[in-house]
This record gives sequence, structure tokens and C-alpha cells, in this order.
Amino acid sequence: MTFAIWVLIIGLLLIVMVLSGTLLKRLPLSNAMLYLAAGFALGPAGWSVLTLHPLAYTALLERVTEVAVLISLFSVGLKLGLPLSNRHWLMPLRLAFVSMTLTVALIAVAGILGLGLPPGAAILLGAILAPTDPVLASAVQVESSGDRDHLRFSLTGEGGLNDGTAFPFVMLGLGLLGLHDLGTGGWRWLAVDVVWATAGGLLIGGALGGMTGRLVVYLRTRHQESVGQDEFLALGLIAIAYGAAVLCQTYGFLAVFAAGLALQRVKEQSGMIHVFTAETTSQLDGQADNKPASYATHADHASAYMMHAVRAFNEQMERIGEFAVVLVVGAMLPFIHITASAVGLLVLLFLVIRPVSVWLGLLGEPISPDQRVMIAWFGIRGIGSIYYLMYAIHHGLPRPLTGQIMAITLAAVTLSVVLHGVSVRPAMRLYSRRKARQNP
Repeated sequence: MTFAIWVLIIGLLLIVMVLSGTLLKRLPLSNAMLYLAAGFALGPAGWSVLTLHPLAYTALLERVTEVAVLISLFSVGLKLGLPLSNRHWLMPLRLAFVSMTLTVALIAVAGILGLGLPPGAAILLGAILAPTDPVLASAVQVESSGDRDHLRFSLTGEGGLNDGTAFPFVMLGLGLLGLHDLGTGGWRWLAVDVVWATAGGLLIGGALGGMTGRLVVYLRTRHQESVGQDEFLALGLIAIAYGAAVLCQTYGFLAVFAAGLALQRVKEQSGMIHVFTAETTSQLDGQADNKPASYATHADHASAYMMHAVRAFNEQMERIGEFAVVLVVGAMLPFIHITASAVGLLVLLFLVIRPVSVWLGLLGEPISPDQRVMIAWFGIRGIGSIYYLMYAIHHGLPRPLTGQIMAITLAAVTLSVVLHGVSVRPAMRLYSRRKARQNP
């Protein structure tokens, strides 16, 4: 396969997605479903153009999925504009910590009893499957930084947090398999992998995001410097937050999410919050070159202008990452073999484990039955699970366990892409109509 043919195929796929974008919005289909189908067709089961065996390209796949998740987590942080003191934050926190811990535990029990996995492998499987995915969940995420809808805010916040909060359970599973040092009696795991890595990642990312954003706004409003190149700002902040967090032995995922969250709040420091609507954006785009620059350096608009540019670029990068990773997942499907017991576990995951974990995690929360059901259903599995799978394989997961866990993970992601892709638009339209009737 020559480079020219590769470029031609990728170009055709991208153009097809552009041309079919409006049609997809009218059908119960998602972009990810088409990426998955295209990857399967390009893989060994089809034209054998894309033949990436997971075990042969583990390191590469780990890095690609890691970058995709980092970009998405930063994007999620940019979207959540409610103050941290707002009560809306309780639900994503409970989902990301309580519900996810319950999910790991229930999957581990099912893995031990139903699949015969050793405890370490069962906990590792739970940690791989428990996190919901911020990359594939765009249709159920907040629509603006001030969105107060409990359903959208909870699912968005959960996806941003639990890709990092799953890491302690990954390390616990690897430790029980003899692949990570847990310390005597598990002290190192509790002190370093749970407490320090989680809190430290959030603190490092939040500090870097806040300081970087304030520095840029200060230079623009006081000295008319550092104007433009907001794309470099997004990539640079993701890189330094991740790099600093990992060097300090904390979780880079949580650091990048916190960096986006902190950067998004810089706009509140100017005294006047200016929100860029679609109309405002179109007006800016139609102005002369010096007009956007005047907004970029205006004391009341500089931070909002910066956020608009950073978020727009980051969302484009997020779509590219989704396209690349889901395409590869589709191509890897012929390499797996799924057993009847594994199918049973997946049925439990979607229809029992996720709903029970959400119900227990949100006990006492003042939400409607519709919102509770929707949160329970849209526990979308995706790129984060693929990353944790590759991370575990790369860190020495025994070969007999690798095939079994890999098959379950890829099947879970595929099933999630299909089931949630088919149901998300009809379900969200129904939810919006019922919400409008209840709040005329």
C-alpha cells in the first residue's frame, strides 16, 4: 500500500463525512458508527488495507489513544462553565467517584464469577470498562458553558473526571497481577496512586491553566501583545499540564481536564462576562482584520475571545482524534474472539451494572426520572477504554489474559458505538420535548 493510496482513502473518507453530515443529523446514526464501519471494511475482514494487530502496535495505539483522550478532556474542561461552588457539580462528582467505583467492583465480581478471572485481572477489566467516554459523547454534552441541564452537565462532567479517576483501579489491578508496586499492605497505592496522583493532578492542571490564561489576557489587554495563535495556546497548555503532572507522578488526564476548566474560568476575572453567540461570531468573521484584534485586546472581551478561539480549534482536533481511533478500532475487530460468557458480561454492563451504579451513586439527588434513566443509559464506552487496554498490555499484562480482556474491551466499545449511536438522537429529541412540556 503506497502513501498516495493511503492519502486518497483518508481524503475520500473525510469528504464523505462532510457531504453526509446533514443527512446523518436526520438519521439515527452517529459519525462514530460510520468510522467503525469504514475501519472494519478497510481491515482484514474487508480490503485488508488497515491491518493493525493490537499486540503488534500496542505502544503506537497507546500513544494515539492517549493524545485523543487528552484533547477531548481539555475540550470538556472548556465547556463546563458553572462555578465550582454550584450544586450542579455534585452529580458529576458522585458519578465519577461513587458510581464508577461501584461499576469497577461489580464488573470485577462478574469477571471472577462468570469468566474465572483472577482478582487482579477482574479489577483491571473493571477499570478499563468503567470510565465513560468524553470523545464519543458529544451529542449528550453541554451545549454552552452556561448550560445548567442536569443530564448534559452530569454526563459531560463525568466523562471529564472518570477517565482520570479510573487510573487508581488500573494500577491496583496491575499491582495484584505483580506488574506494579502497591507497597506493603497497599500503602503506596493508597498514598501515591489514589490520594497524591488524583489531588496532585487536579491541582497542577488547575494552577497551570489559570496562570497561563491570566498571563495571556494580561499581555493582550495591558500591552496588546501575544495576540493570535490561540491554537498553539491550546496545544501548549495540554502539553505542559500533562508533562508536569506525569513528572510529578500524578494523573495527566485529570491535569489536562483541570487546565481546561481553569482556563475557561479566566474570563470571569475581567468584571464583565461576554459570551460569543453564533451571531456575534459571524459578525466578527465578517469584520476587517483589525476588528477581531480589537476584541482580542479589549479588557471586557479578551478572555471570551481567547476562549472562543481555543475551544473552536480544540473541537476540530477532537473530531480528528475520534475519526482516527474509531477507524482503527473497526479494523481491529477481526482479531478478537468473543465468547458467550463475555457476551453475558457485556449485557450485564449495559443493562444492569451501569444502571445500578448510577442509581446508587445518585441516591437523594433531585433529578427527574427521565434524567436518571438517560444518565444510566448513556454510559458511553470508547477511546478511554482502548487507552487503558493498551496501557495494561504495554505494562506486561500476561498473554493468556490479554486476548480475553482485549476481546471484551473492543466488543464493549463497538457495542456502545452502535447502541448509543442509534439511540442518542431519538432519545435526546424525546427528552427535549418532554422537558419543554414540563417547563413551558
